[in-house]
Amino acid sequence: MVEPIPKTMRDVWDKWNIRGLVIFSLVLQTILVLLSPNRKRTPTTRRLFRLLLWSAYLSANWAADYAVGQISDSSGDPPEANESPKTNDLLAFWATFLLLHLGGPDTITALALEDNELWLRNLFGLLCQFVATLYVFLLSIPSSLMVPTSLMLVAGVIKYVERLRAMRGASLKRFKDLMLGEPEPGIDYERFMEEYNTGKLSKEPTRLVRLEEPEKEKGVEASARPEVMTHLQVVQYAYKYFNIYKGLVVDFIYSSEQWRESKHFFQSLSAEEALRILEVELSFMYGTFFTKTDILHTWIGSAFRCIALCCLFASLFIFKTLRKDGYDDFDVALTYTLLFGGITLDFISILIFCVSDWTFARLRKPKKEKDTKLDRSLNWLLGFRELKWKKCTCYKQEQFCHTVLDRVFIFRRWSEHIYAYNLIDSSLRIKPKRIHHTKGYIHRSFDYIITRLYIDHTVSIFIRVLVLTSEAVNQIRKKMNLYILSMYIKNRVKYYALFPVRLLLGFWFGVPLIINYLLEFLGVPDKVSEMVFTSQTPLTKELWEFIFEDVKHKSLLVVGSENASPIYSSRGDWTLGDMNIEFDHEKLLRYVTEVDYDQSILVWHIATEMLYQTDAACSDRCRELSKTLSDYMMYLLIVQPSLMSTVAGIDKVRFRDAIAEAKNLQEAKKLFRRMHVADSRDAKVACESILASYKPVEERDENAREYSSKSVLFQACMLAKELKRIQVIEKSNDKMWELVSKVWVEMLCYAATHCDSKQHAAQLNKGGEVINLVWLLMAHFGLGEQFRTTKEDSRARLILEKTSTSCLV
Repeated sequence: MVEPIPKTMRDVWDKWNIRGLVIFSLVLQTILVLLSPNRKRTPTTRRLFRLLLWSAYLSANWAADYAVGQISDSSGDPPEANESPKTNDLLAFWATFLLLHLGGPDTITALALEDNELWLRNLFGLLCQFVATLYVFLLSIPSSLMVPTSLMLVAGVIKYVERLRAMRGASLKRFKDLMLGEPEPGIDYERFMEEYNTGKLSKEPTRLVRLEEPEKEKGVEASARPEVMTHLQVVQYAYKYFNIYKGLVVDFIYSSEQWRESKHFFQSLSAEEALRILEVELSFMYGTFFTKTDILHTWIGSAFRCIALCCLFASLFIFKTLRKDGYDDFDVALTYTLLFGGITLDFISILIFCVSDWTFARLRKPKKEKDTKLDRSLNWLLGFRELKWKKCTCYKQEQFCHTVLDRVFIFRRWSEHIYAYNLIDSSLRIKPKRIHHTKGYIHRSFDYIITRLYIDHTVSIFIRVLVLTSEAVNQIRKKMNLYILSMYIKNRVKYYALFPVRLLLGFWFGVPLIINYLLEFLGVPDKVSEMVFTSQTPLTKELWEFIFEDVKHKSLLVVGSENASPIYSSRGDWTLGDMNIEFDHEKLLRYVTEVDYDQSILVWHIATEMLYQTDAACSDRCRELSKTLSDYMMYLLIVQPSLMSTVAGIDKVRFRDAIAEAKNLQEAKKLFRRMHVADSRDAKVACESILASYKPVEERDENAREYSSKSVLFQACMLAKELKRIQVIEKSNDKMWELVSKVWVEMLCYAATHCDSKQHAAQLNKGGEVINLVWLLMAHFGLGEQFRTTKEDSRARLILEKTSTSCLV
């Protein structure tokens, strides 16, 4: 009988499976240590990088588990004829290394926020792996490697316990318990009422009053900030506010004193200073939920890490001094590789630990004295992470028009990009262009080679020819199929003779249909469409300043959080009522308040795009900001549905329908085909066609009016025409674009404050988003539902006027 797997292959597998898995595990650990710190700074669109990291994270646990199982299965058996007699001793030594690998690197403990909730499962895995490793170790006794194996076992347990502690501390329930602290017993109301009744019986003038929390003067808080904020002070302030506002993730409620203090501080900052503090805060949040940082930056964590490193060095020293007689040369070399690899990876982790923002924040406390030499040294090191702004030319423009973030990749604290998705462009299959070119020398070199060698044109022509050939072959198949079917009536003999050809054609062309159905079932076309039609551009200084000043202006209108709700809960209606324009804003309110939030984004996005394309002669700053924010909000709606679906005020079923409508936009596609602009690839022509094709409601019949109330495209056209009236009334389009841009900022702020806070935290390991910065910014200004009012902070006071005593409740 022929064996499916030859004996030689089985012998090779038996000899090299454990060794291959050990090497594979070490390679995966190296990938995770070197690449995982880049998660927080890598843009969302770099899906290949995330796929590599995802594969390495999952494969690392599998490889270590499987290798330990293989070692435990082969332990205790006599060595094969081609193996050295001391192979089992080395296998036991390797098993402890695998336990060390299961502890994972310091730079990644959880791939997603939900992984932290599975810390109990990981605890069970630790117990199982520890038992298996201990079993292998006991079977190897007596052994010359007993001491280094014991030391590595201790190091492995320490590393795994670190991971478990980090995951348990980052699990939302435990994190919330730590934020709450010890419970307060509250007021002794029985004693309070006894004193009150005693005062009444003794006929002493007694009264109950409400004692409000004293409001601090704004000038005092604002003057507390330094005139020139150094890099170290930025980290210190960020660490201070991180420890306060990290409770936002678990819906922690804040007192009026807390949010009022941060509000006064941030009102004294410039937009750039606020951005510097906010990005460090988000970096701290990332470290807490996705790494071991919070555990290692404690005396206990640092002490145990030193013990684990000492165990590695001691194991290396002992193994080096032992005689290697009886060991296979390759196995000895592999053991040295594991030891030196483990020490090297630990040193890299220690280096990352030493230069992290956590170290700077905990090393030096805020002080008012002059900077010391140590402070100047720390400021010099932190200077590498300073925000770098670069004047950049825009697409199809020669002059410098924007200042963009252009920091070296390795020094970034988040992705520093804002993303865009445009419905009109995706409907016309127009690939988005990069607005700002900030590529490095390598990317520019590749772009130059591709352009000079006409590789991009060659690929596009090849794809076009392939599509045309496929369509032509499909037409031939249809005609042949019709011809064979016609033979059923004309010539039965010929029909049956050609019937196998029909079956062959049906099978041959049916395979692509089956593949296409499977791809549709898995959602691959949607993902590819998102990748192709999603663009990214560095955050511009003008956009951030515009958002910051708008939020700051609204915070100044809030005296106490009692009247803050109409501001942070508005999604365009506050701006429409606040703008000083001689125009009936009620006509625009129906496109904001009378539709769901997700539908209002669709309507305003299409209207903004039509205005932008038909008003190309204008170079107003607000026009560019409106376009950027419009495309970004559509990106959040289409590409980040998990984030936007949690926004309060969105009907979940209607949201799913809106996403499908936005992705297809069949109404626009049919219109483009009817107006012969589907193949033009010209967004301006398409927008002009849409505006010209829809008449006002008054000119349509009843059926058309009923349809128009459901048509997003029609509503967008009517909104665009209403906005154009502002241009006519004001005799300038400046006011119109100012209104549109402020409406978009308000919609962004609404999404930021009403989105589930856990989704904000989940975005941090994907490079972070502008909406995360806005969420934290609004929290610092006290705009949100998690901030207690002054009335809720007040207490009752019992005043006995004659004796001048009081009891505070």
